[in-house]
Amino acid sequence: MMFRIFLMFLFISMFSVSAQQVPTTADAVKESLIQKEKLQKQSLVKNLAFETIGPKVMSGRVVDVEVNPENNSEFYVGYASGGVWYTANNGSSFKPVLDSAPTQNVGDIAVDWKTKTIWVGTGENNSSRSSYAGIGILKSTNQGVTWENMGLKESHHIGRIIIDSSHPETVIVGVTGHLYSNNKERGIYKTTDGGTTWEQKLFINDSTGIIDIDSPLNNTKILYASSWTRDRKAWNFSGSGTGSAIYKSNDSGENWSKVTLANSGFPVDDGVGRIGLAVFNEDIVYALLDNQNRRPPGDADINNNSFNTMGPKAMPGEDFLKLSDKKINAFLKTNGFREKYRAENVKQIIRSGLAKPSELTNFLKTTNAMLFETPVIGAEVYKSIDGGKSWAKTHNNYIDDLYYSYGYYFGEIRVDLQDENGIYVLGVPILKSKDGGKTFKNISQENVHADHQALWVSPNKQGHLIDGNDGGLNMSYDDGATWEKLNVNAVGQFYAINVDNQTPYNVYGGLQDNGVWFGPHNAKHDRSWNQSGHYPWEGIMGGDGMKIEIDNRNPDIIYTGYQFGNYYRIDREKESQTYIQPKPEEGGEPYRFNWQTPILLSQHNQDILYFGGNKVMRSLNQGTDWDVISPDLTQGGKTGNVAYGTLTTMSESPFQFGLIYTGSDDGLLQVTKNGGATWKLINNTLPKDLWVSRVVASKYKKERVYATLNGYRFDDFKSYVYVSDNYGETWSAINSNLPVSAVNVIVEDENSASIIYLGTDNGAYVSFNTGESWEAFVENLPAVAVHDMVIHKESNDLLLATHGRSIYKTNVSQLQKMTADSLQNEVVIFPFKTVKHSPRWGDSYSQWSNTITPELEIAFYSHEGGDKAITISSKGGKVVKTISKSVDKGYNVLTYNLSISEKIRAKLLKKDTSISIEKAKNNHYYLPKGNYVVKIDGAKETFVIE
Repeated sequence: MMFRIFLMFLFISMFSVSAQQVPTTADAVKESLIQKEKLQKQSLVKNLAFETIGPKVMSGRVVDVEVNPENNSEFYVGYASGGVWYTANNGSSFKPVLDSAPTQNVGDIAVDWKTKTIWVGTGENNSSRSSYAGIGILKSTNQGVTWENMGLKESHHIGRIIIDSSHPETVIVGVTGHLYSNNKERGIYKTTDGGTTWEQKLFINDSTGIIDIDSPLNNTKILYASSWTRDRKAWNFSGSGTGSAIYKSNDSGENWSKVTLANSGFPVDDGVGRIGLAVFNEDIVYALLDNQNRRPPGDADINNNSFNTMGPKAMPGEDFLKLSDKKINAFLKTNGFREKYRAENVKQIIRSGLAKPSELTNFLKTTNAMLFETPVIGAEVYKSIDGGKSWAKTHNNYIDDLYYSYGYYFGEIRVDLQDENGIYVLGVPILKSKDGGKTFKNISQENVHADHQALWVSPNKQGHLIDGNDGGLNMSYDDGATWEKLNVNAVGQFYAINVDNQTPYNVYGGLQDNGVWFGPHNAKHDRSWNQSGHYPWEGIMGGDGMKIEIDNRNPDIIYTGYQFGNYYRIDREKESQTYIQPKPEEGGEPYRFNWQTPILLSQHNQDILYFGGNKVMRSLNQGTDWDVISPDLTQGGKTGNVAYGTLTTMSESPFQFGLIYTGSDDGLLQVTKNGGATWKLINNTLPKDLWVSRVVASKYKKERVYATLNGYRFDDFKSYVYVSDNYGETWSAINSNLPVSAVNVIVEDENSASIIYLGTDNGAYVSFNTGESWEAFVENLPAVAVHDMVIHKESNDLLLATHGRSIYKTNVSQLQKMTADSLQNEVVIFPFKTVKHSPRWGDSYSQWSNTITPELEIAFYSHEGGDKAITISSKGGKVVKTISKSVDKGYNVLTYNLSISEKIRAKLLKKDTSISIEKAKNNHYYLPKGNYVVKIDGAKETFVIE
């Protein structure tokens, strides 16, 4: 009966009026950034340092490369959510230059190489599900030491920046605009005073922005720009419209006219998608169009990867299974299934008998999948030789296997300025043409990642290319025949993280388009692996790497997978993978799976695995068999081309088997206290329809549960954080002093019930009072999105999975001692680790090696900031060292090298004739073995040298 009542309630709620989410204003973001800066300065934990542990060999998405035309070994690289990096040695090493700015989200960069002025348009210019919004346009006149926000703060996403070739204070900016909502601050903006003031020079409408601008070399009087109509929702993406077109200016961007008119030869209908531009000279222009119009039925033949003629309607199952994965993947991508299905799991559907090849079309379709028609036209190259007055397509055949059905993700074209007919088009592969676009050749090689987003073509040396893609950076000197990989930066875009219980423990992470990797937490973060040829991290899964669960009885058993619920049970010892995605009963409605489908190993029995689709499935035998233990726990999905109405998070209470919470992408929170027999909706008092980014059952109180909501997909960046102490019956907001930033994850401390950690789209925080107030993490941690967190229980290491700067680690053992009571003390000195004495102190292994010096880390909490005297005394009370330091309120740390003066040495020897203190080779004296006391004000703590 209760189950029927629940279903009735769910049915009614599906048709209730959804709350309209309001995008966060630029003024609110501005005030929030001021608030965050103040919070960072006052933070009790601002001196707790994080370290990046990589990995580096797999990288993040590159959006732009800017190269010094006079010195090609000097260039900047912009990563979508990993900041801007600078190299002066041709990519051998880089340094981050955007870390002092309040965002790492980059759309485009431009450099005035004469003055070294850098402009950064923040907010990624692509429109993917993790294309984070920016805060306007930033400017640095000191090579990235400091940054100034020059305005356009409501832009969110910036497509292109052009610096006037004759007047560097004049800058033209193409603003793409909001991704998930309409806004008027989009189009083309121009400044003539270095960004002090801006004028909007072109506005099409509130859903159409500018994605690209280009000009002839050293002649920015003539400019071409492409507009793009696009609209993304959590359940649907539309990337074309009549607002998409090409415009031209003959007066440095003051005035613009549309050049792709009805009689120009360029498409002008609703199917016109993203357009990339490449200008050879004042008259010759190339355009790369994502044509979203459907191909005529007669053109849907097998060469074009048409589903209907590929064979499954008439093909027996065994013949279908013989098709290559490449062929099946190509047709899946072309027909809009790229995000949801891959060849291996489609074949699994056939093998299991769940669907016959003739039934495959209907099976793959879900209530929210795109209508299955002929493929889209896809990528097309057009050329104008009369300054944009007329256009002609350069090729007769379709350019297949370049865009598939998601050309919105690419849209870049380049021309060799030394060869009018030498062009490059970027998509899943990178293609080159030497005949003006009539024919193309794939120049992606075995060490080049797919999905290309940026390309620099040398204007001086033919064949010199720098390519940016989803896997990082590559360089070629032979026009793409061979490539060198330049992945030396820790800029991975992680979705998820976990750890095992080995010694040393391993860290596991799922990355955007770079699969799932794992490696020891203490692996060397240097280039020594090039000597052995063995990188310390290892890839275990392809695609977009997702959640990872590790069997705590046997770390060789790992559950992980890629997007949309394609999960496997991996046995590393046996080198086997078993596909475990649950399948509905024959004739049943297909399950809906989120991009980041949640899975969960039960803490009560590691054979039990939970799997979240739109329902919760449970396996009692490691994913071999499945039982459905819930009704649809979402609002039922929406019509669109992205899976929606899916579970996003699950948590089981450590106090009780079967006490399970779920959260969905459409705002529902549910709980069962009896292993799924009955479920209860518990989000009635919370904001409606927001993505539930995390639900966490407390490990300290059975009735306690935390929930975080995320409004990013409505351009709502507020911080939604809640706690309930009655199983979700009522909720209390605990966002208190948090700045505006969408929240992704919340984690309880392993040793203190009052300490919780939070990851947002703009950094990480800790609370010492269960969310009444929050402290910002600062040291060595840029303003990057933190997607996931985990604490390794035995070591108390806190690890952050960032979406743009790989993984960061710090130890929180000392924070766990900063309890409410201890925070009232004037000073608390945290316990020391024993120091191992060495006769080699002050010495080196050779004259070319670094000197071996000891270090004692003195960490303490101070209730007030100011000058402090730190004294180190011998067991007998003799002061051997006094250190004066200006300390901050909160956590402080300093390093003492255990050296003493000759005068102190003499006094120690006089006091104890049994000890020996010899001068080291570096002319220092060091403390001998013994017990010592550190004192700060009235607090003291002992350390031992043994």
